[in-house]
Amino acid sequence: MKAQQGIVIKTTGSIITVMSGKDVLQCRVKGNFRIKDIDATNPVAVGDEVEFENGFIVRLLPRRNYIIRKSKKLSKQVQILAANIDHAYLIATPVLPRTSTGFIDRFLATAEAYSIPASIVFTKSDLYDDELNHYVNELTQLYNKIGYPTYLVSSLNENSLHTLKTKLAGKVNLFSGHSGVGKTSLINALVPGLNLRTAPISEQHLTGKHTTTFAEMTELPFGGFIIDTPGIREFGIVDFNQQEVTHYFPEFFKLLPQCRFNNCIHVNEEGCAVLEALERGEVSPSRYHNYLSILNNEDIYR
Repeated sequence: MKAQQGIVIKTTGSIITVMSGKDVLQCRVKGNFRIKDIDATNPVAVGDEVEFENGFIVRLLPRRNYIIRKSKKLSKQVQILAANIDHAYLIATPVLPRTSTGFIDRFLATAEAYSIPASIVFTKSDLYDDELNHYVNELTQLYNKIGYPTYLVSSLNENSLHTLKTKLAGKVNLFSGHSGVGKTSLINALVPGLNLRTAPISEQHLTGKHTTTFAEMTELPFGGFIIDTPGIREFGIVDFNQQEVTHYFPEFFKLLPQCRFNNCIHVNEEGCAVLEALERGEVSPSRYHNYLSILNNEDIYR
């Protein structure tokens, strides 16, 4: 029997769900199936294009890109969140559980590292007071200026979703963010009738409860797909050395040619254009602080 081709739409442990045309099939990965040069806990990820026969995946087709996070159990390994992504969206909110700028910047830097365009979606806008509206407006101006689109939405207001829908249409879109930020409610609003399970915020810890256990690809009724990823507390960057980090902050990388030293890492070097821009107020203090955290390999949580 000739091998068939399909796209991985869900991974649950050893079971790999593959969509091939209109068919959805359950496959497994052979024990000796490994990906060269990637020390990952999962050799196959949602979004991967694969060949399969007799219920087994026999070949992984070349990836255009992929995005990873640190493995929870094995710190030296990584977990591939998804592959072949057209656009990555960080689902964030200024209300509980509040998304920190540290988490936002770590996500954006990781997307830059893997050449995936990224945007930020601020959810639960129906809960914002004047202070929160002002805060989100400041973040919107900051990230738009750097080149990251932002969207302000409420899952309860369909009119707020119109612009986002036009951007999602016809693309493979990754959704990621902390548990409880409204990611699942947003997907339910974008795909009527899907009815993914949501859970209330934990009053004790002021954090969201995990409702997405495994990454899964969902088809959008207006064209395209969403890859829904499990809510994550932290976004660990791997494989970055100090010289690389500046490449993943576009506004810093733009200033690098103006630095006195071409290997400047923008900490305390003389003639550093980034430090000079920071002093003039042309570089965001929060972005610079988060850059230093990544540079020093500090984990950024909520």
